[in-house]
Amino acid sequence: MYAIVEIAGQQFKVAKDQKVFVNRLQGKEGSRVSFDKVLLVDDGKVTIGAPAIKGAEVTAKILGHLKGDKVIVFKKKRRKGYKKKNGHRQFLSEIQIENISVNGAKKAPAKKKEEAKPKVEAAPKKEAVKKAVKADDLKKIEGIGPKIAEIFKAAGIDSFAKLAKTDITKLKEILEAAGSRYASKTPDSWPKQAKMAADGKWDELKKWQEEVKGGIEK
Repeated sequence: MYAIVEIAGQQFKVAKDQKVFVNRLQGKEGSRVSFDKVLLVDDGKVTIGAPAIKGAEVTAKILGHLKGDKVIVFKKKRRKGYKKKNGHRQFLSEIQIENISVNGAKKAPAKKKEEAKPKVEAAPKKEAVKKAVKADDLKKIEGIGPKIAEIFKAAGIDSFAKLAKTDITKLKEILEAAGSRYASKTPDSWPKQAKMAADGKWDELKKWQEEVKGGIEK
């Protein structure tokens, strides 16, 4: 039995007890993680998702965190005298597949309870949720786009207050773990901007962003 599952933005063909190296996960060594983006399962009968199989799940144990082999990136422009050499080591996690489940746990009773609630109570809750999402829209920080906002939320940084308290070194580690595309980003000013947003100083934040081009302080 094997499955094709998406883990940390990459697709892997996995089987029970198989060890796999994936992009750095947020869990601690020895902890267990589960992945519900299962695209295909073959247990004697092939099941294909659209795009994911509803209810399917792959569980694994984190064996350790490490860095991959060094990759050398060399750029050169002929007759321009331009040469640039960079090295990069990807942050990885080694996991061991423990179980592949086609039928995951169902939460139908909880949904029925929500549907049974009076409509009068539902309206205020929806407004409260909209306000919360708007207040913690990380894309309002100069330099953070939709993808980086999703990466931070996956790492547990889902509010301005949390971003303001996160060390810059930690932010860089999260970006590096997400891939070389994001490792070049400069998050030095993001906690400062997030602090202004968390305090409701929107005019001050807007003025700062207009004066500091690209969100990078000199």
